[in-house]
Amino acid sequence: MVDLKSQYDKIKETVNLSIQEVLETNSYINGPQVHHFQKSLEDYLDVKHVIPCANGTDALQIAMMGLDLQPGDEVITADFTFAATVEVIALLQLTPVLVDVDQVNMNISIEGIRKAITPKTKAIVPVHLFGRAANMEAIMAIAKEFNLYVIEDNAQAIGANCRFSDGSKKKAGTIGHVGATSFFPSKNLGCYGDGGAIFTNDDTLAHKLRGIVNHGMYERYHHDVVGVNSRLDSIQAAVLNAKLPLLDEYNKARQNAARKYSAAFEGHKNIISPTICDICDCHVFHQYTLRIIAADRNGLMQHLLDKGIPCAIYYPIPLHSQKAYKDSRYKEEDFPITNQLVKEVLSLPMHTELDDEQIKYITDSVLEFLK
Repeated sequence: MVDLKSQYDKIKETVNLSIQEVLETNSYINGPQVHHFQKSLEDYLDVKHVIPCANGTDALQIAMMGLDLQPGDEVITADFTFAATVEVIALLQLTPVLVDVDQVNMNISIEGIRKAITPKTKAIVPVHLFGRAANMEAIMAIAKEFNLYVIEDNAQAIGANCRFSDGSKKKAGTIGHVGATSFFPSKNLGCYGDGGAIFTNDDTLAHKLRGIVNHGMYERYHHDVVGVNSRLDSIQAAVLNAKLPLLDEYNKARQNAARKYSAAFEGHKNIISPTICDICDCHVFHQYTLRIIAADRNGLMQHLLDKGIPCAIYYPIPLHSQKAYKDSRYKEEDFPITNQLVKEVLSLPMHTELDDEQIKYITDSVLEFLK
C-alpha cells in the first residue's frame, strides 16, 4: 500500500545526516531537531503553536485534556473512521456520540451533527478522512452557534487546504480550537516510528498542552497540571525535518496518481471514484478509496491480492457496531450511509512513488474483474 523504501532512497542522504546529528549530540528527547521541526511545522501550517508528542492518538487525548472536558460531557464524532478517534473520548470518560457521514465525501454529516447536539454536548471532532478536508466552515458555524469546542482529527490530511466561501484557505487542522495529527510511517508526512503533534492558535491552551505532554511540568519536578509522558523523540524529528520540505511535492504526487486512477475508472457502472477538486488542495489522498456498487467488492479484493496488488478495506466495521463502543442509544437506521460504505469501500495503493506502469497494472486488474 505504501512504498517507503523507494521514498527513503530518494532522501537517504538528508535523512541519514539528520539522524547522525542526533547521534552525535546525544539529545534524544526534546533535542534541537524537535525544536527545529516544531518551528518549521508552525511556519508551514501558519499556526501559532505546534506541540509535538509521541503519536496521533496521544495528540487527540491531550487536546481533549487541555480543553478541561469533564466525565459525562458529550463529544460528537463520525461513525465511519478509525477507532482512535472514539477511543480517546472513552478513555477520558467522556460520552462519545457517533453520527453518520456524508455519502459523497465520507466525512461527518453536517445535518448529523445538528441532530446530535444536546445540552450535554461540549465538543465536535471532525475527521478529515482519507485526506479530504471536512466542511469546516459549516462545522465552525455550528460550534459558534452552540458554544462548542472543535477538535480536528487531522491524522490523514496534513497539507490539505480548507476553502471558505469568502475565497480564503486555511490548512486542515488549524481551523478548530485545536487540531491533532499523526506521523505514523504511512502518513503523508510520516516518520520512521511513532510520532504526533497538536496545533492551536490559542496561547493559553498551548501553554497547558505543553505541560500535559511532559508529566504536567513546566519546571522540573513541579507538576502544575495532570499530565502524561508523550514526547516526540529527536530521531523521529530528524526524519520529519528531512521530509517536511517535500510535503507539498508528496501531496501533489498523490493527487496526480489519484487523477490517473480516476481517469481509468471514469464512467464505469460499478465504480464510484473519489471526487478530485481542481481549484483547491482539499484532498491530499492519504488513501484512494473506491466505492464498488452492484458488484462483488470482496471478490475484487481477493482478485487484486492474487495478482500481487495490495488493497484494503478502510473500515470494515462501523464504530457503532464495535464491541467496545456499542450503546443502546444507537439504532441501525441512524447510520444508513456508514452501513452502506462498509460494504462498498476498497482502497488501492496510494503513495508518492506510484508510477504509470504500476497504475496501469492496478487499474487494468480492477477493470478485468469488473467486466
